[in-house]
Amino acid sequence: MLAFTNADEKKSPTIIGAGCQLKGDIKTDHNVQVHGVITGDIVANTIIIGRGGVVNGNIKTQTLFLHGDLNGDAFVNVANIFANAKMQGTLHYKTLNITGNTGLECKLAKTKDEKNAK
Repeated sequence: MLAFTNADEKKSPTIIGAGCQLKGDIKTDHNVQVHGVITGDIVANTIIIGRGGVVNGNIKTQTLFLHGDLNGDAFVNVANIFANAKMQGTLHYKTLNITGNTGLECKLAKTKDEKNAK
């Protein structure tokens, strides 16, 4: 059995590969990449939902890269939405970047910057 031997290896991403299906929640302070299907909530530093990736649940992250499908609410600081992305639910964001035509059928809720909100 292999064990982690240095700090860099302990920061490796959690990857749900194409063809993989996971039922349950993921909570990590590192990155999560989804190329398969997750039914559950995800809390992570960065979440990448790749083309063909599907998340059926809510997510909370600093940075979202959405290429696939998200069926649930998202609470993010920076949302990067790409062509072919689909989302249903509410996207709570501070910064929103949209590239190309997307299949967003969600509500958008801009989060106020706490420093400027009075």
